[in-house]
Amino acid sequence: MTPVPYQYVVLRLVPRVDREEFVNVGVVLYSQQADFLDGSFHLDHDRISALAPGLDLEDVEAALSTVCRLARGEGPHGTARMDRLGPRFGWISAPRSTILQPSGVHGGQTEDPARTLEHLLERLVMPV
Repeated sequence: MTPVPYQYVVLRLVPRVDREEFVNVGVVLYSQQADFLDGSFHLDHDRISALAPGLDLEDVEAALSTVCRLARGEGPHGTARMDRLGPRFGWISAPRSTILQPSGVHGGQTEDPARTLEHLLERLVMPV
């Protein structure tokens, strides 16, 4: 397969927006040429509990699952805008001031977007 360009954002857990401290918890990868948009996440419970004791990790996991389902097109439909990959990635990657925030958009080239998504998750999110 010929390499195709892709863009990705890292999903960050920001338990207290006012402190701007965060833990990387997921990645969403988009490739227009490969017709690919998907996300994956991993929660390091010990690390998150050290940063935000008492945070409801079930709620965080539910929110991350929703983002990943939306990326795959499994979320609620009804607007043409969210039925296309580009606008969905734009919505996911838009800056926001909530407990889950995307990083800036980064890019690269890949022959296998799904494998690259997992590689980025391992490199940027998983504990060392």
